[in-house]
Amino acid sequence: MPVFFFLGLVMAGCGSGDWHILFDGETFDGWEASENQDSWIIEDNAIVTNGPRSHLFYTGDVMDHDFRNFEFMADVKTLPGANSGIYIHTEFQEEEWPAKGYECQVINSPPDAPEGSYVERKMTGSIYAISNTWKSPVPDNEWFTYRITVQGKTIQTFINDQLIAEYTEPENPHRPESFSGRLLSSGTFAFQCHDPGSRVYYKNIKVKPLPDNLPTPGQALDDPEFEAKIVDLGASNFPLVDLHVHLKQGLTLEDALKNARLYGYTYGIAINCGLKMGYETDEAVLEFLDHYPRPPHAWLAMQAEGREWLDMFSEEVISKFDYVFTDAMTWTNDNGKRMRLWIPDETEVGDPQDFMEQLVDRIEKILANEPIDIYVNPTYLPAEINDRYDELWTPERMDRVIKALVDNQVAFEINNARRIPSPTFIKHAKEAGVKFTFGTNNGSASDLGRMDYALEMITECGITSADMWMPEN
Repeated sequence: MPVFFFLGLVMAGCGSGDWHILFDGETFDGWEASENQDSWIIEDNAIVTNGPRSHLFYTGDVMDHDFRNFEFMADVKTLPGANSGIYIHTEFQEEEWPAKGYECQVINSPPDAPEGSYVERKMTGSIYAISNTWKSPVPDNEWFTYRITVQGKTIQTFINDQLIAEYTEPENPHRPESFSGRLLSSGTFAFQCHDPGSRVYYKNIKVKPLPDNLPTPGQALDDPEFEAKIVDLGASNFPLVDLHVHLKQGLTLEDALKNARLYGYTYGIAINCGLKMGYETDEAVLEFLDHYPRPPHAWLAMQAEGREWLDMFSEEVISKFDYVFTDAMTWTNDNGKRMRLWIPDETEVGDPQDFMEQLVDRIEKILANEPIDIYVNPTYLPAEINDRYDELWTPERMDRVIKALVDNQVAFEINNARRIPSPTFIKHAKEAGVKFTFGTNNGSASDLGRMDYALEMITECGITSADMWMPEN
């Protein structure tokens, strides 16, 4: 008799607050499959998805398979391209996708798909379509622990004990029509067999029921209109990703991740590397990386500062970041003056038209010669001439920058802090096939915000999921 099966027998009589084993490792006792029952097998003491769409519901005796507050755990392993999920507060349904309860996503790498077809971006740990993570926290082919807690109106997902997603239902939650049943009530658990190409393993499945009267620990969004906007975008598979977040002026990593969870965003934490702007040597960067508690559900970016950065850092060190970006806010003009454009005392504008020609020339050279993934703080102008933005960013100058972006396959940041580029610039870039990213570029904890400008541009400029650039997981 397997050890965990024996434990299940011992714990079968336990009450609320104790762990209960839900799967004996050998049989489907206490579980019932919906359509395509043959899509489920047991292999090496694990439940395995193995065929066309089906859902396997817990129908056993623990709590009469009706759970409200609880802590659920399972060990999970995915094969490449596999898609699955764990449903909570659901009920047995013979066909289709379960209409009741929440799905906690299981997918660590999207399957290969023809260009232009749907590619699932909501990754493992997502509270599917409601509060998502857009970066896989774990790789395929490795066992990981998936923990889900429900307390009051708050759901939390943990992967290997890292808090990934958190959602607290408001009083009147917004739901797209196809997800109208995504609500907390009570119910059972179910595993999803998504398709014949998805193979996922589940073992060591257990639950700890918690008292029904526990308080809600989380805080719901208090802006119904904003919540509706981000829920609709997340449900439509639009990646809510902010790739330009700084830990500055007291903003801690945990505070940043807490803000990301509130909105269902995924962050890229940017480290300034360059002359007089942060880290200036390979050794300094490596020392930082040695002490940075790299969270599995956030990316790490090198913000390459100035034009000297390629001579300051080795390819080996640069490759340790998930992506690299730079801007044209530091460059040397035709008179030999090195300028940081956000500092008036260092900036020499002179004739605005001549300045703009030099700026566009420098942007073209940056995009052609520097190995970057994203061009950030785009179209930034010094304060002295910023009120002439629409005049100075002529169609011809916009076209030159856009052509350089396309030719060099560099993504174009929509910057929240500075509300640039303009909608006109964004629309021209979209027509040319430029890919976009969103970036807050916060200066402290107080201006981290919630990507309002980027969300406005999605609607105004017709940006779709296919227009977005994403780092590799």
